[in-house]
Amino acid sequence: MEIMNTIFLNNSLRSWLIAAGVAVITYIGLLILRRFILRYLRTLALRTVNTLDDLIADLIEDIRKFLLLILALYAGSVVLAIPANIVRFIDIALIGSILLQTGFWGNRIISFLIVNFVQKRGGNADDKKSIPTILQFVSRMFLWSVIFLLTLDNLGIDITTLLAGLGIGGIAVALALQNVLGDLFASLSILLDKPFEVGDSILVDDYQGTVEQIGIKTTRLRSISGEQSIFSNTDLLQSRIRNYKRMSERRIVFHIGVVYQTPLEKLKNIPALIREIITSQDKTRFDRVHFKEYGDSSLMFEIVYYILSPDYNLYMDIQERINLKIYERFEQERVDFAYPTRTIIIQGKQNE
Repeated sequence: MEIMNTIFLNNSLRSWLIAAGVAVITYIGLLILRRFILRYLRTLALRTVNTLDDLIADLIEDIRKFLLLILALYAGSVVLAIPANIVRFIDIALIGSILLQTGFWGNRIISFLIVNFVQKRGGNADDKKSIPTILQFVSRMFLWSVIFLLTLDNLGIDITTLLAGLGIGGIAVALALQNVLGDLFASLSILLDKPFEVGDSILVDDYQGTVEQIGIKTTRLRSISGEQSIFSNTDLLQSRIRNYKRMSERRIVFHIGVVYQTPLEKLKNIPALIREIITSQDKTRFDRVHFKEYGDSSLMFEIVYYILSPDYNLYMDIQERINLKIYERFEQERVDFAYPTRTIIIQGKQNE
């Protein structure tokens, strides 16, 4: 078997065959080991309620074949006499593959952490779609930036100068994109602090509508009249927002004026009459009614009550019934509603 001693690239053919055998056996062995561990973890995950074993199983499943192949080639290269420059290349390839695999694992872990965070935090279905999108974008951008810099360092590139340049460039970019970055961080603040969610009815200054989408830069409202209003997230956080969906009940204040000619006894009976009307309505809680002030052309009463629901249509239905009942009772009691009037007194000049 003289041919086995033939030298090829500083190694005998026997050494090359042994290296190839080691590489093949290592590769197949790693594939079998990965499959065995994955099957065991999947079986274990079905019998447990926690999600940690599911994450570990996903990480094992996410081991890429290129990493196993490079590990096998590295194991085979150990039995060979390889020049230093080739060894350096193999080391770079191995470390680069590990860094790339770390990036894929990081993606899995980020998704796992964000999904669990959103589930524990609660919120509606649309909110659960918006939060992962924004958080994953920011987290993965940071992750792959670190992986990229480590890869450059592995290649022998001095990243100190690069980091300094990126720092200066980053400041310039940040100044140029400060509005975009401001909206990005504002969207994170909205999704984490939850001043409103998708589906909430809110009032922003003079604009009222239902939140349709919370994006990375803008939030979109569907107004009551049908058009879509778009606000930058930064502007929203700087505005005073009223969230009507989070009302547990609605406080109602309204006024009634009667004429000055109303007799005193009837004037005294008006609070009790209005109280009786309001308390007879379902889903209401009476607060107060008072003879408030002497108006320019009327005696003014202020009425306050609560509707035990945030539903605006229910409020209008109840208020309509109260108004009609007040009109009916005033008509029965012969109490006249006031309307703007003006009395002009003309005083003639007396002759001496």
